[in-house]
Amino acid sequence: MIAGRVLVLAALLVSVGVQAEPLPSGTSFLSEELQARQADEAANPGMLWVDEGARLWATPQGATGKACASCHGADAASMRGVAVRYPAVDAESSDLLNLEGRINLCRTRHQEAEPYAYETDQLLGLTAFVARQSFGMPVQVETGGAAAPFYAAGEAFFHRRQGQLNLSCAQCHDDNAGRSLRGDTISYGLGNGYPAYRLEWQSVGSLQRRLRSCSYGVRAVQFDYGSSDYLALELYLAKRAEGVAIETPAIRR
Repeated sequence: MIAGRVLVLAALLVSVGVQAEPLPSGTSFLSEELQARQADEAANPGMLWVDEGARLWATPQGATGKACASCHGADAASMRGVAVRYPAVDAESSDLLNLEGRINLCRTRHQEAEPYAYETDQLLGLTAFVARQSFGMPVQVETGGAAAPFYAAGEAFFHRRQGQLNLSCAQCHDDNAGRSLRGDTISYGLGNGYPAYRLEWQSVGSLQRRLRSCSYGVRAVQFDYGSSDYLALELYLAKRAEGVAIETPAIRR
């Protein structure tokens, strides 16, 4: 009787969109060897980008001659818990920003410096460094209020069939999560480890790069880096990752 009630409750939670427990991180689909490599700071190649971010954090930038550390402190302790809240809506501009967008906004608004381009070592490094300060903390983004229309757009994107293969994100990362595809295991598509070191790239890359790769894989339009479509999708994926720990820089295949 109790077991039956639990199943009914779980079904009700799913029907109203409430996640009973966090989805498994992509790390859980890695081999034990790769999991150990990710956990070892001396062996995780992504830490090279974190180190670059630490250097940039302390380096004066732009016309103001200010470093990130000038406002936020040399040890970056003030960044603890920041990454778990992104993407988020900027109150001043009403724009949805991911962590990369927030860093670039700080550069233009407070340092009077040019924004870094996506996939540069500078932006990847600073993003990885800031995200690393929240390592182990659960993702917790805001999807109500000003963020609600962005979240709705991201959810629609996730469930919309796209490309010549006529596939949606949900068909892979919900319906077939845990199954094998071309020698790899399909994950739930969470972004809690990004920027991440992907073996296929032999480099650290942003979640936006991964999304563009997915679009390419289903032969759909690859939107520009920082596009509203991918930003909205990032917010939806972050909500899916609610309660999952930040793992940046994760290792992915």
